[in-house]
Amino acid sequence: MPALKILIVRVSSLGDVVHNMPMVSDLHRHFPDASIDWVVEEAYVELVRLHPDVRRVIPFALRRWRKSLLSAATRAEMADFLRQLRSEPYDYIFDTQGLFKTGALMQMARLAPNGCRAGLANATEDSGYEGLSRIFHHISVPVGLRTHGVTRSREVAAAVLGYQVDGRVEFKLGTPQPEPVPACLPDVPFAMLFHATARAAKRWSDDSWVELAQHLAARGMRVLLPWGNPAELQAANNLAARMDNSVVLPKISVLEALALIRRATLVVGVDTGLTHISAALGRPTIELYCDSPRWKTEGFWSPQIVNLGDTGTPPTLTEAIAAVATVLDHPSGERRAAIFTEIPAVFSKESP
Repeated sequence: MPALKILIVRVSSLGDVVHNMPMVSDLHRHFPDASIDWVVEEAYVELVRLHPDVRRVIPFALRRWRKSLLSAATRAEMADFLRQLRSEPYDYIFDTQGLFKTGALMQMARLAPNGCRAGLANATEDSGYEGLSRIFHHISVPVGLRTHGVTRSREVAAAVLGYQVDGRVEFKLGTPQPEPVPACLPDVPFAMLFHATARAAKRWSDDSWVELAQHLAARGMRVLLPWGNPAELQAANNLAARMDNSVVLPKISVLEALALIRRATLVVGVDTGLTHISAALGRPTIELYCDSPRWKTEGFWSPQIVNLGDTGTPPTLTEAIAAVATVLDHPSGERRAAIFTEIPAVFSKESP
């Protein structure tokens, strides 16, 4: 029987792209000879390439293209994207995002004779799912209303291809070679504080960040404050002005952020993509949920992860400080942290 050719359409966002990676690992484990390709927004191409079971990454640049749809250069890029998308037939095409645009991308891809297009049959709570996406499916897979972001895509593939989702959660986020280690890497123990997020309600209070930084300084750690846009840079500078042990990072890439996360003693962050990357890597991570549902994205696959807060109930400073002790003072915690630095994230735990 010829090896399967599988295409995954999951274009964004950063955290959701990371949470889609265990689906790829499942597919490779059950069909080790399969060729697995992935359509993703161009900003996340290098990240997806870190998964060893992805053969080919097809960059999608709609966010940039729609700013200049009438230009010849944009039209040429779009034509090249379509050529890549249709360069070979796929036996299975999965849309795990559930939007009209991702369903349309699924439809545009080339399907093998007797091939199958599959996706989500319904929304989960607080998701951006668009029911019209089902018109592009041969098979629509129903999922529970409170299905975790990691589990949801895994269940779609398993239902279509006839296997069971087990307790293993394999992200397989490898290390790029050469690894782009930023020059700002401290020569002392440090914590990464991912304070910024797209929605203001998801932010933790500045006072809490400042007091947490003081607690980390007492533990001998420097605090690094990353940012992604001018507003986040201003927020980082405002925090740093009140912290004696902090450094506002220069603009860094996602891969440079990964290099810092791998070397951090601790990562503390709100519900945002880089925090979820830290959890996927199995690093000592405290995830802070201030105004988003914890069940949807919380890290459940490693004892190195502590999840705090929930929609409308931000975690307290006392809870965060207790979580620092839980993560860093656990017996053999430092030894486990060193081990997780050296190997891909592969864990085994039943989903909640």
